[in-house]
This record gives sequence, C-alpha cells and structure tokens, in this order.
Amino acid sequence: MTEHIGPVTRQRVIGGRYELVEVLGRGGMGVVWRAQDRVIGRHVAVKELRLPDGIADHEREVFQQRVLREARTAGRLNDPSIVTVHDVLNDAGTTYIVMELVQAQTLSELVRSRGPLPPQQVITLAEQVLDALSVAHAAGVVHRDIKPSNMMLLANGRLKLADFGIAQTIDDPRLTTSGQIIGSPSYLAPERIHGNQATAASDLWALGAVLCFAVEGRDPFERATTAATLNAVLNETPRLTRCPAQLATLIRGLLIGDPNARLTATQVRALLRMPDVTAPFTATASQPYSPTTATPYPGQPLTQFAARPGKRLRWLVVALVVLLAVGTGIGGYALGDTTDSAAPPTALAATVDYGSPDAQIPEFELGNGDCGDGQVVPGRSFTSNESVDCGSPHDFEVYDVSTAVASSSLHIQPPSAQQLDAEADSVCTIVFYSAWITPADKATALSYTALVPSSRAWQVDPDSSTGGTRQILCVLTSRDGSQLTSSAVSTNS
Repeated sequence: MTEHIGPVTRQRVIGGRYELVEVLGRGGMGVVWRAQDRVIGRHVAVKELRLPDGIADHEREVFQQRVLREARTAGRLNDPSIVTVHDVLNDAGTTYIVMELVQAQTLSELVRSRGPLPPQQVITLAEQVLDALSVAHAAGVVHRDIKPSNMMLLANGRLKLADFGIAQTIDDPRLTTSGQIIGSPSYLAPERIHGNQATAASDLWALGAVLCFAVEGRDPFERATTAATLNAVLNETPRLTRCPAQLATLIRGLLIGDPNARLTATQVRALLRMPDVTAPFTATASQPYSPTTATPYPGQPLTQFAARPGKRLRWLVVALVVLLAVGTGIGGYALGDTTDSAAPPTALAATVDYGSPDAQIPEFELGNGDCGDGQVVPGRSFTSNESVDCGSPHDFEVYDVSTAVASSSLHIQPPSAQQLDAEADSVCTIVFYSAWITPADKATALSYTALVPSSRAWQVDPDSSTGGTRQILCVLTSRDGSQLTSSAVSTNS
C-alpha cells in the first residue's frame, strides 16, 4: 500500500470483494480509500482503521470487537444526513468499514478556504446535524467524534455526517482500550475528559463547538498542545465576535460544562425556530459581540430583567427565558415534547414559590445582589430588613432576578406550575454555570434554587397597591449548609 494520497501502485482487494483504487485521506484513526465493489459494481469509501504502535494484542482485539459491533449498529441508521455504512469486515487482522462514497468538501475545508459561514447557513447546518443525531440517538448510538472534518457539504446544500462507524452503542457492554479516548481533543465534551462515558449530551456539546467554528472561522478550543486544548475545554469560554445574539445563546447553551444543564436537542430546535434567530448584531472594534455584554437588538420581543445597578443584561438568559415559555402562547412558539430532557443538575435544589400567604415562602423581599441569613426553605419569610453584608458570613445570596415571560400583559392566565418551574430552573442554571458565578468549585461546593411567584401572587397586578410579583429569583447557598464568607458573583460581568 502506498503512503501518499492518490492511486495505488498495485491492485489490492480486501474481503475478496473491494478493490482499493486510491487514498482519499488519512487521519489519526486510519486511512480512507476510494474502492470498487466488484460484486455490485459501485464505488464506495473504505476506512482502514489503524491503532497506534505499542498497543497490546489483547487491547487491539478489544478495539476490533468494539468497532465491528458498533459499525454494524451504525449500518442500520437510515437518514439522508448520515453517511451510510454498507459493510464492516476484518481482513488479515485489520478492520475495514465500507461506506457510502461522498465526494464533497468537509465543513473544515470549506471554512479554512472561505472563512466563517453566514449565520443562516450555520442554522441550516445545525438543523441537519440535529436530524442525523436524533436518528442515531433514538437507535442508541452516540457518535463520539462530532467535528468539522466529519461533516460533508454537498453541492445541493445537504450535509452528510460521517464516521458513525466508530460510534458507541449505548446498549452494548463498554469495550474500551486502556487510557484511550476516541475523538478529537478540541471537540471532546468536558465530561469525557473527566473519564465519563459518552452520551447524547456529549454529541450536543461537540455540535456547539462545531457551530462556533463555523460562525467564527476558528476552532474555539484548539491550542498549541493537547494538554492546553483540554484545559481550554474545561476552563475557558469561546469568545463570540461574529455571532448574532440568539445563535450565540444556542452555542453557549450547548457548551455548558454540566451535561445535565446543557441544552437538549428539543430545546435547540425550539431556539432554531424562533423568529430573528439570525438577526444581525453590529459589532465594533471597541465592542465586539459577546452574549454577556450585548444589549437587545431592535424588534426582538424578549423578557426584561431587573438587573443590579451597573450590571449589563445577559443575552444567554434572555433567550432561554423565551425558549422555555412552554405553552404560554408567546409568539406562537412552544417547546413541544421534552422527553429527551436530562435530569436536573445535582447543584439544583427544588424550586419553591413565594409571594402570597399560601405560598411556600409567603414573603421574600430581598433583591438581586442581596445576601441574607437563614435557610431558604418552605415556611420561612424574608423581609428587606433582613439583608446582610455579602462580605460578612451569610447563608444565601440572590444572584439573579428576572421577570417571568408574558409578564407585560396584566390580564393573562398564569402559566402552569410546570411551565414556570421549567423557565426558572433554566434561567438559574444558565447563570449559575456561566462566568457570572466565580468560584472554581461551584459545581461541587454550591447549591442553587429558583423562587417563582405563586399562582395567587401572579394574578395580582404588579403595579397595584397590593404589589403582586412576577419575578423569578435565583438563590445561591453552600452545598454543605455552611455559611458563605463572600459574594460568589462576578463584579466585572
């Protein structure tokens, strides 16, 4: 076999059927060939999988077993956005995956040659990748290597997602080689770097990184070394300078480190279907676009926030509030089925209601940035006089206050408790896992809960003398019940 890309110097047939014609490309996992299927008479792509030198024989056997089983499962996937797997075989100790031959530019090649893609093209790409992943995840297959070089862009605008042949089958016993991670470092979800099993949420994180690459024109986490790349995935947030606000919201929501707090496929679809998802934001050299600093662009019907003086509105939360207004009829958009939603993140405590005599917390008069003493649990009330200095020991801190969706209409039916809880949990989660909350160990050391207006409080006009409330409050506490000694909220956001 020749090592250059191009025609082979002598005829070579594998499996007694596939004649290797030329090398199409190579990567860390092997070589891709254009081949002739002698039985059917069609051209196919054949991926020859290679393992690095120094891997023990028994580990090679485990790898081959895994690939054979997973490629066969991938062969049952049927979707226009998925490169079809025709066959998988072992020949002379080497594993080969026979696939549909797609001769087109990859997303990586396109962006490298032409620069960032227009936002609308990125949206179309996201929709097609979601279609492919939905089919795979429903069949129990996780891709594990979502990246720009695995996305083929056809001349007619269609996308083909390749390399399901090395996907992981969720239902199969976990076959892994010791110390080896399958996937590209800059597109590995944080949980995989920590050694956890790949899931559908891991694929969605990688999709967020891909969309960032497509709209910005550069790999968001790629650094000079593998170690630096993995550190960037775990600890850095991509800077978005060319991205419309709602598309930035979508990308940020996919790149949440906690897979349980990450946007689900259903939520991403809802964001993609919102009006003005690609509406432009005009950035200047002195003020490039960032979801944490941008102000709303004209014409966007978004909820308003009661922000701490001097703090800027956070686009990431704004769009999530609109997204999660399930069934309220705002703009005619709703999430629909949310059966693929993940369980709440472990740092999230149960949501409680407040603001009326029959509420779990009858009174809660502390506002954004206020700290207080006492446990925020059913049966307690807190007046404004109970606020304490956040620089002194305290039991809780209010780290975000927002006005619930649809609050601009004074005579509306209140949302159901389930709808309001979903909105509140998402708002508080997205802010908790953002740079807004500064402690490095927040996911293990802190807990947070959402306070929502009770049904009776919601029905009272906020401008009336009785002072109803339609605000969602996000409250931060210590996970172990000990007191906090300083504010956990960034003073520079």
